[in-house]
Amino acid sequence: MPGEKTVKRKAEHLDMCVREDVETGSNGFSDVTLVHRSLPELELKKIDTSTSLLGKKLSLPLVISGMTGGVEQARKVNRDLAAAAQERGIAFGVGSQRAMIERPELKETYYVRDVAPDILLFGNMGITQIAKYEPARVRKMLEDTGANALCVHLNPAQEVFQTEGDWDFTGTLPALRKLCRELRYPVIGKEVGHGISRETAKQLKQAGVAAIDVGGSGGTNWAYIEAKRAGTDLGEFKHHGIPTAAAVLECRKVGLPIIATGGIRSGLEIAKAIALGATCAGMALPFLRAQASGGKQMAIRLVDRMQEELGRAMFLAGCRNIRELSKADHVIKGDLYAWASQRKLV
Repeated sequence: MPGEKTVKRKAEHLDMCVREDVETGSNGFSDVTLVHRSLPELELKKIDTSTSLLGKKLSLPLVISGMTGGVEQARKVNRDLAAAAQERGIAFGVGSQRAMIERPELKETYYVRDVAPDILLFGNMGITQIAKYEPARVRKMLEDTGANALCVHLNPAQEVFQTEGDWDFTGTLPALRKLCRELRYPVIGKEVGHGISRETAKQLKQAGVAAIDVGGSGGTNWAYIEAKRAGTDLGEFKHHGIPTAAAVLECRKVGLPIIATGGIRSGLEIAKAIALGATCAGMALPFLRAQASGGKQMAIRLVDRMQEELGRAMFLAGCRNIRELSKADHVIKGDLYAWASQRKLV
């Protein structure tokens, strides 16, 4: 049956992410310090964490990043997490919708609009798939799920270590240009764990994307997951990629909204990402595991913790709102400073 292998792979991905250690490396934010303000002249309860992304207001700069869909167990995951996003006013993305394209009856595993009518909702498709499908077909996919925008994930490292992966990325950049021109939805260029460089960010902007999700290293490592599925060893490639903090620095001057994903695990790291130049941050694995442990309510608790930690970080940096946080004084040190200096990013 068409799509059978895709569905099987998605089920394996979901199980591995919930049950196994799939994170590698450092996201780089330990090398960033927000300058402490001992006289903030602020009231903690009046800190405003709200912001906007692609014209949609968010209660805090947080996206529950796309991770699953296409298998029956993903239906409840997506609905719980989307409902949590609705209740707390943040954005949410579904996982790759390739399975839905191949088998339209799987739409229900991605559909969340009945429980989350107001959220900023991202669809998801791989860069190699958009080279195979006409924009009209992708547009229908977004219409069927009620999405507001499309994440196009760039995942060469995942594919090259996947036994059944797509190892031919030729023609993907022209396909992306065509998609951005014809889709009539905002397109987000998104890495999935190995980071976006300044050079790639410029290519994405020239292609017409509306935002960039840096998807840096330091969190879930999809190349590692694929190698484990295949029973092989990544060797030195286990730590390949651009740490998330470095990827934010790489992309911050292209003039597009930046979503910092890749190992973000606290409100303080969200604050640091914004101070470095991100518009907002995203998390996937912590929400997947929160949902697995307690459904929607555990996901809501995680959002609340992120907001509380972010508010405290802003208070201690003397920032009353996200605009001020984006200009907050900070110090870059260690490996991140070495990276930024060699790449002439600071």
